[in-house]
Amino acid sequence: MSLYEYEREGNAQELIGALRRSENPRVRQRAAEMLGRLEDHDDRDDIVRALVQAADEEEGQVAAEAIDALDQLGQDALEQLLTRMANVDLDDDAADWMKAKAFVRALSADVPELRMAAANALGELEVEDAVPELAKVFDDRDPRVRARAARATGVIGDARATDPLTGLLSDPKAGVRREAAEALGNIGNRQALQALLELYDDSDERVRRIAVAGFGSFDNDRPVEALINALGDESSAVRRTAVYSLIQLLANVPTEKSHEIRETVVERLSETDDATVVEPLVEILRQSTQPAQVRNTAWLLGRVTEDQTNHDAIDALVDVLQEGDQMAQQFAATSLAEIGGSHVERKLLEIAEDTDGDSTARGHAVFTLGKVGDEETGRRIEQLLDDTEDEQVRQKAFSALSKLGGHSGM
Repeated sequence: MSLYEYEREGNAQELIGALRRSENPRVRQRAAEMLGRLEDHDDRDDIVRALVQAADEEEGQVAAEAIDALDQLGQDALEQLLTRMANVDLDDDAADWMKAKAFVRALSADVPELRMAAANALGELEVEDAVPELAKVFDDRDPRVRARAARATGVIGDARATDPLTGLLSDPKAGVRREAAEALGNIGNRQALQALLELYDDSDERVRRIAVAGFGSFDNDRPVEALINALGDESSAVRRTAVYSLIQLLANVPTEKSHEIRETVVERLSETDDATVVEPLVEILRQSTQPAQVRNTAWLLGRVTEDQTNHDAIDALVDVLQEGDQMAQQFAATSLAEIGGSHVERKLLEIAEDTDGDSTARGHAVFTLGKVGDEETGRRIEQLLDDTEDEQVRQKAFSALSKLGGHSGM
C-alpha cells in the first residue's frame, strides 16, 4: 500500500515504520508530514516518539518535516523534542520558566525549523522574561525564524519588545513585517501604535491592513489622516478595515474631539465609492454590541448613503431605531431622515402604526416622517393621532403634521 492509503486509513504504525526504515529520504519526509496530521490518533504517543527521534537524528528536510509535524501536533509534542535536544529532563509539572529556559537554548539550534518551533513554544508559554531572548533572533538569517519570533513576542505582549519590533517594520520580507505589525498591535501601547502609523502605505497589502486595523486602538486623533488616506487604498480589504477602525476610533476619542473627527470623516467618506463605505458600516451596525460604536455608525451611515434604494442600510438603521439606546435611536432617526425615499417612509410608517411597539421608537418614527413624508403620510399620521392614546406618540404626531403642513398644503 502507498503512504497516501496509510494516511487515509489512519494507519499510524505503517507510517511510523516508513519514517524509521525507508531508505528513501523523500518517503521519510512524506511519512513525517502525514504523521503530523494525525492529531487525535489513538497511537499519538508512538507518533510523537517517532517524530522526536527523527527530528533529533535525521538531517535536512526529513528533520525539518519532523519538527514541523511536532509543532502541528501541539505544545506537548514540541516540548518533548525541545527538552530532549536541550538535554534536560522536565516532568509534566515543571514550571513554565524552567521550560522556557530549555526552549531558549533551542533558539540557537542549527536547524531553522527548530528555532521556529522554539519561538512558537516560548510564545505559547507567555513567559515575559523570554522576550529579550526572542528579540535577539530578530536578526536571524532565516526570515521564517524572524517572523515566528516576532509573533511570539506579540502573543506574550510585553512592552519590552516594542523597540525591537519597530526595527522589524523595515525588514525586506513582507511576512516578517506582517508579524511585527501584528505583534505591535497586540502590545498596543502608545509607542507601538505610533510605530504602525508608518505602515499605512506599505507595499504589502496585508501589512497595510494589519496597520490600519491597529489604528482603531488609538485614543486620540493622531491616525485620522492615515485612516482617511487608507480609504483610497487600491485594496478593498484595506478600505473596509479603515472604515472599521474609524468607527472604533470615534468610540475611543474624547467627546470634545469626536465631533470634529466625525465631520472630517464624513467629508472624506463621501468622496469614496459608496459600497466600500456603506457595506462595512451596515455590518458594524448589525454586529456591534458597543453602544458608542452603534451610535457613531448610525450617525455616519445616513451621511454617506446616497442610494435611497439601499434597503440593507435602511433596514439596519430601522433596527437601531427600534432596539438601540436613546442616543442611538436619535442618530438612527436623523440618518433615516437624511436618506429619505419611499422605503424609509414605508418602514417608518410600519413602526409608527405598530400599537404594540416601543413608545420611544414610535415617537422617533412619527417625528422623522414629518421630514420625509408626503400628503398620504400626513393623512395616516392624522389617523394615528385620532386613534392613539400614547402621549409621546401624540406629541410627535403634532410636530410631524406641522412640518408636513408647511410643505404639503395641509
